[in-house]
Amino acid sequence: MNLDKVFYQNFMRNLFADPCEVKFWDGEVVNYGGGEAQFRIDFNEPIAKREIINDLSLAFGEGYMQKKIDIEGSVQKVVESLFNKQDSPLLAKNSYAKFAKILSGNNVRKSKENVQYHYDIGNDFYRLWLDETMTYSCAYFKSPEDSLTQAQYNKVDHILSKINLKPGQTLLDIGCGWGELILTAAKTHQVKALGITLSSEQYIQVLERIRNEGLQDLVEVQIVDYRELKGRTFDRVVSVGMLEHVGKEHLNEYFSTVKSLLNEGGVSLLHCITGYEEGGTNSWINKYIFPGGYIPMVQELVTQMAVNSFHLIDLESLREHYTRTLEDWAQNFEQALPLIQKMKDETFIRMWRLYLNSCAASFHTGNIDLHQFLFTKGVNNSWPMTRRYMYS
Repeated sequence: MNLDKVFYQNFMRNLFADPCEVKFWDGEVVNYGGGEAQFRIDFNEPIAKREIINDLSLAFGEGYMQKKIDIEGSVQKVVESLFNKQDSPLLAKNSYAKFAKILSGNNVRKSKENVQYHYDIGNDFYRLWLDETMTYSCAYFKSPEDSLTQAQYNKVDHILSKINLKPGQTLLDIGCGWGELILTAAKTHQVKALGITLSSEQYIQVLERIRNEGLQDLVEVQIVDYRELKGRTFDRVVSVGMLEHVGKEHLNEYFSTVKSLLNEGGVSLLHCITGYEEGGTNSWINKYIFPGGYIPMVQELVTQMAVNSFHLIDLESLREHYTRTLEDWAQNFEQALPLIQKMKDETFIRMWRLYLNSCAASFHTGNIDLHQFLFTKGVNNSWPMTRRYMYS
């Protein structure tokens, strides 16, 4: 038996929390963990030992993309089993898992490049597996029976209620996506809303929606970095699923900019993925999905709010809402596969399948979370004293 095979057998023995089968490149099938296998990992060819030791996340992700690895069973279940194994090599940061170094170069130019890398791969692609609103962020399921589309409507309504919008106020959406929030805010609350994005594909779509719905007097959209938006202030500033692109070194810059964009007593809502350990990102995700990304810890964000004299008035976790959202996206992705295969190659498809399923697994196991922070610029003594206003 060659040394690589011995290494693999020892390595796989402690990798998963659930019983599984592993089929090696020479045809041998081994059961690990005892009991009925929950999934099977097929190694079509060996991955270099040094790649696994140096960075398991990158080695596994690239191996799956390149068909060196196949999975029989649920991809989400495989990743959950990795996370649930408390003494798994994946969690031993000084040996088999090495998180990416934090990228600090998210200046205005680099931020635009990073956003376009992920979001400008075609509205037609996203339309195949997102819901009818084209919302690419965590939904809000009021009941298990809610469709994804209904849950995205719920999310927008929940945010607009939470920030206590009043007719005639002004609203800024930093990273407005395909525009559902600003359009709804204008129609339901009669506010003047500005959405900003760095994605040209999103900009075109939002502009078209504004014209089609006759909302030119209330809604506008711009391609501009939030740091370059000068000479305007707003009663409300929201950011949904954008902070993850900012980078660790630019967190203070984000909050100080929001401070400059808010009127005194104004309110901001931040909806973002959060982590529980330092590290901030996964090397495979950083390389292939969200270059320049960073997942901050809750305490980092609260500290930055305090540094910038914000007053935190509400904090809510939507972790399992994001699990369900991602599971729906992954299911939609598979159902749309015949059409996606006409647009994208097999490497891209396997990359996105792994991305959607591994993110669902990360939220479900509590490896990462999703929080909504609500905070005010200065003291706002007119704010409702209970949370009842959010649901009335």
